[in-house]
Formats: sequence, C-alpha cells, structure tokens
Amino acid sequence: MEDQQKRLILSLLAYAAQRDLSVERICRLSNITMADLSDAAKPLSKKQVNDVWLNAMQLSGDSLFGLHFGESLQLVALGVVGEVIKSSRTVGEAISIAASLVHLITADFNMQITAAEDLFTIHFVPVSPDWQQSPVTLQMLHLLMVFTIHELDGLLLQKIRPLVFRYGLKTEYTKEFNRVARCEISINAGIFAIDLNKIFWNEPIITANYELQQALLQKIAPEDNKGPKGETFQGRIYSYLMANSYLGMVSLEDIAANFDMSPRTMQRKLKQESVNFQQITDEVRKNLAISYLKAGNVPLKQVSYLLGYNELSAFTRTFKRWMGITPGQYMKSQLAQ
Repeated sequence: MEDQQKRLILSLLAYAAQRDLSVERICRLSNITMADLSDAAKPLSKKQVNDVWLNAMQLSGDSLFGLHFGESLQLVALGVVGEVIKSSRTVGEAISIAASLVHLITADFNMQITAAEDLFTIHFVPVSPDWQQSPVTLQMLHLLMVFTIHELDGLLLQKIRPLVFRYGLKTEYTKEFNRVARCEISINAGIFAIDLNKIFWNEPIITANYELQQALLQKIAPEDNKGPKGETFQGRIYSYLMANSYLGMVSLEDIAANFDMSPRTMQRKLKQESVNFQQITDEVRKNLAISYLKAGNVPLKQVSYLLGYNELSAFTRTFKRWMGITPGQYMKSQLAQ
C-alpha cells in the first residue's frame, strides 16, 4: 500500500515548485534524495518530514505556508484516501470517513464530528498537549482546516461557505484567514472547528462508487475499536503502528526515531503509563489479525506474514491465546454469521 504521508510530502514539493521554490534545495537541506522519495518501501522519518516543511516555509518566507498549501491541494493528492472520500455516497459519509482516516495523513490531530438540528461541526483536536511548540504541527492544522472547506467544493460542485470558522489562537493574519475560510473567523480559546449547514450532510456525491470504497477501506483501514486512545503516549504509538501496518511491524528503534527520542526514553515514557512496547505491538497484531480474518479473502499464511510471523504455527498459537480459538475456526465463525 502507498505511504500516505510520503504522498503528501510529494504534493508539498509539487506545490513548492509551483511557487518557484527549488525542490532540489528543499530536499538537500532536508537530507532527502530522489531515491528516498521514489522508494515505496522506505518511509520518510519524522525528522525528514518536519525538515521538508520547515525548509519550504523558510525558502518561501510564508508564515501561512500550510494554509496556502491546503487551499491549493486536491483530493487526488491524498491517493487512496482521496479515492475513498470521493467514492462516498453523501457528504456526511465522506467527512466521517475522512475523520477515521486522518491518522494516515498525520498523527498530530484527530477529527471529530458533532451534529445539531441545523448544523454539523468538524472539530480538529490536537493529540499532543504541547503541539503549539512545533511550527510544523501548526501548519498541518491550517492545511487540514482549509483543505476540508475547499474540497467540499469539488464534492458538491459549488462554493461552500462555513457558518462559523473557529480558530483557537490569536493571529496577526486575520484578514488572510477570513479570505481563505470564506467568512470572518471566530477566535475561540483552544478550539479549532468548522460549523457547516446541516443541509449539506445528506447531499449526494456524484463520484460515489460504493463497491470501490469498500474495497479501498478494506485495504487501508483495518477495523480498530479497542486500541488505546491517541491522547496518551501509548495511544500515539498504537496509532502510528496501525497507520503504518502495511510496512510490517515497525521496530522499537524505528518508531523511537520517528518520535525523535531514544529507545530508552520511549520505553521509560511507556513505563510511566504502565505498559511496554511489546504489549502495544501485541494489541496491534491482535486487532489487525481480527480485521484481516473478518475480511474473509486473505489466506491465513499471508495474514501470518503480514503480522510478522515466520511460521503459520506461531501465529495460530498466538491467535488461540488471544481469542480462545484458532484463526481457521474464527474465519468459519465469521462466514456463518
């Protein structure tokens, strides 16, 4: 499966080129080669991703780089995630699916949706309590908020104006935010949300293709309702492992590097939450196994391989420990339902 975060970085570099910035220089300063970008099996490190953003911002001299990047971005830039959204039957379904898949794009924010009688609200919730210390995280927030508004245009073939655009920080760029948000922004302490007219929720999407959507969802969004929540450190580790499950089970060393810390520091932070890395990977494997087996079309040997087991017998023993029955028995029970 394609790397969604790398796909977004490629789109960022394409946007930089449109603004006459030197992509070669951005990559060189970020310690990235063309081979790194073209190698589908090699994810970019968190530091490389952050450095691309920082260098693009610096070379452009644009403090609202993320806002303007989001304004220009199109769903096609999100690859398979964009295809799932376009294949939704209604706007409400598209937004709900986008919220469930946002972790594939960024681990820094969750999207939550609430509904009232005459409006619905899309909330953008930071995962880390100290997120404001990262300029890249702030740019990602801007990207998500403006991209949400502008891509509704493409789904509905009309220009959408929010009822309210809540921005939780003081800003000297109010005029530019008003232009991009298409309304006067409301400064709300710590709250980032967009209110939209409820009339849009059930509006059909002309590109809907339910069969394609279900196939793509099975490919990129394993069922997961039982893992730790993203607000905790273990939840962030869990979400990262789930989001990158198509790369195989990421090692302790690799994931520590992506969180800009040493393996020892990561283990210490997890210990403070009374959990260890092995317990989290075990939970990820369990939920992925259940998802693959429920799909019913993935051979047991391949499931075993996807989860990092060298022998099918090892996977069978572990699954029986989890569920009390063998993987084959579980598959049969699902088919009988």
